Amino acid sequence: MGKTRDLFKKIRDSKGIFHAKMGLIKDRNGMDLTEAEDIKKRWQEYTEELYKKDLHDPDNHDGVITDLEPDILECEVKWALESITTNKASGGDGIPVELFQILKDDAVKVLHSICQQIWKTQQWPQDWKRSVFIPIPKKGNAKECSNCRTIVLISHASRVMLKILQARLQQYVNRELPDVQAGFRKGRGTRDQIANIRWIMERAREFQKSIYFCFIDYAKAFDCVDHNKLWKILKEMGIPDHLICLLRNLYAGQEATVRTGHGTTDWFPIGKGVHQGCILSPCLFDLYAEYIMRNAGLEEIKIAGKNINNLRHADDTTLIAESEEELKSLLMKVKVESEKVGLKLNTQKTRIMVSSPITSWVIDGETVETVSDFILGGSQITADGDCSHEIKRRLLLGRKVMTNLDSIFKSRDITLRTKVRLVKAMVFPVVMYGCESWTVKKAERQRIDAFELWCGRRLLRVPWTARRFNQSILKEISPGISLEGMRLKLKLQYFGHLMRRVDSLERL
Repeated sequence: MGKTRDLFKKIRDSKGIFHAKMGLIKDRNGMDLTEAEDIKKRWQEYTEELYKKDLHDPDNHDGVITDLEPDILECEVKWALESITTNKASGGDGIPVELFQILKDDAVKVLHSICQQIWKTQQWPQDWKRSVFIPIPKKGNAKECSNCRTIVLISHASRVMLKILQARLQQYVNRELPDVQAGFRKGRGTRDQIANIRWIMERAREFQKSIYFCFIDYAKAFDCVDHNKLWKILKEMGIPDHLICLLRNLYAGQEATVRTGHGTTDWFPIGKGVHQGCILSPCLFDLYAEYIMRNAGLEEIKIAGKNINNLRHADDTTLIAESEEELKSLLMKVKVESEKVGLKLNTQKTRIMVSSPITSWVIDGETVETVSDFILGGSQITADGDCSHEIKRRLLLGRKVMTNLDSIFKSRDITLRTKVRLVKAMVFPVVMYGCESWTVKKAERQRIDAFELWCGRRLLRVPWTARRFNQSILKEISPGISLEGMRLKLKLQYFGHLMRRVDSLERL
C-alpha cells in the first residue's frame, strides 16, 4: 500500500499540473497583501466574520441531561479506532492516528475511559473543541478568501468519540431522510442522482411531457448552519436528548485557528456552521436540509407512480416541476424557508434547465440564468436528455489525462505491464465516470473503441501509418476485458446494486 501511494505521488508530481497554493491574498477592499502578519490578520478577519454567531437567538441550554443512552462499549471504541483512515493529517495536538493503532488494546482502554466520561458528563475536553482550518483554493481568483474552502483538521482522538456518536445517530438519520437525499449516505452517491435525472427525462420524453429543472446552489451552506436552529430541528426529528446535548456541548465554546503559508493565526470563537471535514457534519447538514424541504411543503409530480419534486446530494438541490409557474413557486418556497434557517441561495450559480426555450428569471431583483446543459455531480446533463455530449466530453477528459502522462509512457524504465495498469487506474475511470446511466448508440460505441485503440497505440508508440492490425494492438495491451466491456460490466454491477436496494427510485 505504501509503495502504491508513493508511486501515484511521483506520477502526480511528474505530470506538471499547476496546483494553486496559498500565497498573496486581497484585503476586504481588493488590495493585495504581501506582509506575513497582514495575510494572517486578513485570514483571521475573514473566518471570524464567516463563523460569527448571530446575536438575535441566544442559547438557553442548561447543559446536562440525566436520561442517558446506553453506555459506550469497548468494542465500539475498537471499531471506531480501526475504521479511521491512516496517512491523514493530525489535528492541533499533532498526534497521528497510527500511534493509537500501534498501541492497540492499551489505546482502546484509555480512549474508552475518556469517551465514557464524556458520554456521562456531556462535557468535552477543550482541546477536542479546537480546530485547525486549512484554506483550499476553489475555482476563481485564489487571492480572494471567499474563493477558498476551509477544511478542518481535528484531533484523531476526538474522531473516535465522533465516530461512535455518528453510529448512534445513524438509525435516526436513516429514518428521517427520504430516498431523494443521496448525500453522504451508505449505498448512495452522485451516480444515483445522475441516473435519476436521466431516468426522469426519459420518462418525460416517453409521455411527451416538459420537465423543468432548477439546480440550486447555496452560498457557503455548511458554514451558515445556525446552531440553535439545528438543535431544535434535531429535537423535532426525534433525536434523543442525550445525543443532542452531546452535540450542543461539543459546538459550545469551539475555537479555531487558520494555518496559512506564513504561520497560524490567533485562536477565535466559532459561532455557527458545521465544519467541512468533521465526521458528523454530513448527517447534521442532511437533517438541516430535510427540515427546509419539509417546511416548504412542495407540490410533487408523479412519475411511474412515484411523487418526486426534488433530488438532493447534501446541499446540491435539484427542483423538478412540470411547468414554469410551478417551478417558480417551488423555488420561492425553498428560498423563503432556507433564509429562515440562515441559508441563502446563490442566484449567480443557480441555474434553470428545460427542454423548451424560456427566458431567464428574475428572483428578488437578481437574474437566474437559463441553460441548455448543466454539470451535475461531475456529469453533463443536457436539456434534450442525449448522452452523446457527455460521452464526447468524457473521452476528451480521458485524452487530456493520457496526454499529461505522456512523459511516463515514453519512459523505457517502466515496463509495458505497469503502463497498462496505470492507464486502467488513471485514464479509464475518468472516461467511465457515470457510464452506468448512459444510453449508448452505435456511434458512441465506435468512439469508445477508437479511444481505447488510440490509448493502445500511444502506449506501444505505434503510429497510425504503421501496418499493424488494430486487434493485435488491443490484444497486446488488454488481453482481458475491453473498455466497452468494462462499461457493460459497470452497468450490470449498478443494476445489481439497484435490485438489491429496497425502495430505490431508479427501480420504478
